[in-house]
Amino acid sequence: MDELTPIRLPDDCNYIAAFLTLGCNLKCSFCINRFGSLERSGTIPGRDWVRAINRIMPRKGLPVTLQGGEPALHVDFIRIINDIKPDIEIDILTNLQFDETELIRHVSPERLKRDAPYASIRVSYHPEAMELKPLAKKVLRLKQAGFSVGIWAIKHPLQEGKIIEAGQYCAAVGIDFRTKEFLGFYDNRLYGTYSYPDACAGNIREKVLCRTTELIIGSDCNVYRCHGDLYAKRAPVGNMLDNEFSIKSGFRECGFYGTCNPCDVKLKTNRQEVFGHTSVEIKGL
Repeated sequence: MDELTPIRLPDDCNYIAAFLTLGCNLKCSFCINRFGSLERSGTIPGRDWVRAINRIMPRKGLPVTLQGGEPALHVDFIRIINDIKPDIEIDILTNLQFDETELIRHVSPERLKRDAPYASIRVSYHPEAMELKPLAKKVLRLKQAGFSVGIWAIKHPLQEGKIIEAGQYCAAVGIDFRTKEFLGFYDNRLYGTYSYPDACAGNIREKVLCRTTELIIGSDCNVYRCHGDLYAKRAPVGNMLDNEFSIKSGFRECGFYGTCNPCDVKLKTNRQEVFGHTSVEIKGL
């Protein structure tokens, strides 16, 4: 199968998200993927994912993050990891509700290891959907096999006590444990720290100009302006399997300000763990 034309990323690209599938084997009530009206998309074969990702001209320290949903649900998950060009770095976001033996048996730990201030395999811990100790056991197996792996948890208001306990337990057994802000509504309150406070409040809808610093690739290899467009299945800007597609940097018109996804407008750390980054810049408010 012919290779596609290489794609050069804008200099300010800070994140590459490859949503191998939007399906998940958990049903967490606070899942950020459920913010808005998410429609599930189909998946494409692993060979096409590899062709799409291998178009990207790599930049040191900017990995492709395989995620979902739950990326390990893709039937070609292991193949995708192994067939991506070695000079493209890979991170994985996963709930690790799969047999970690398959990863240990078929993937070299060095393939998922890079110079970064956080783990390449970031395992999500959701107290309402899983038990900590079995999850920690899986993580320790991966760690002992040489993988760069840690656990992350969302600081949901209902789960703060369990998150604190989980952090203490992981510290005791030698697992890197970190937390993220809960984003979204709970008990009629919007949680999270945002650069644009009105953006996801849901009580306005305005036309603006918006530009992103992220490459967001949906489960069908369509490329979206933002997480909001991905989850709402709004029109993509192109497809990674289209040989004529190229990534254009700059502002685009958007008529959905006020219904943004929190991931796009939150104030957060960038990939160097420096706080103060926001994925998008918005003008015309």
